[in-house]
Amino acid sequence: MSMFKRAKDQLIKFLSGSETMPRGLFELSQYCRKFGGIHFDYKKENSEIIAISSGFKLGSIVTSGKDEKELDENIKDAILTFFEIPSSYSKEAKVCKVGEGQREYAIA
Repeated sequence: MSMFKRAKDQLIKFLSGSETMPRGLFELSQYCRKFGGIHFDYKKENSEIIAISSGFKLGSIVTSGKDEKELDENIKDAILTFFEIPSSYSKEAKVCKVGEGQREYAIA
């Protein structure tokens, strides 16, 4: 994630105040309560691992990473981006791995 995006997201959070939460955070919470986590199928292509959401009721989320750690970070960022949640709210969103095989992500 670029420094510009991080700075912009922090500025949005600061200007909004600590009492305000982005609508996407509520929508992500409601989605996880209603449907459970967002499952991802992985496939290796060249030197990258590609993750594609499966069974996601609102569309599709696709991201990639060069290793499991980078892929994990990119999946979390892609989920926040899909729900239009600034990265500065990632701690409040608490997106984490859940489920069997830990290929499913939900809020904690």
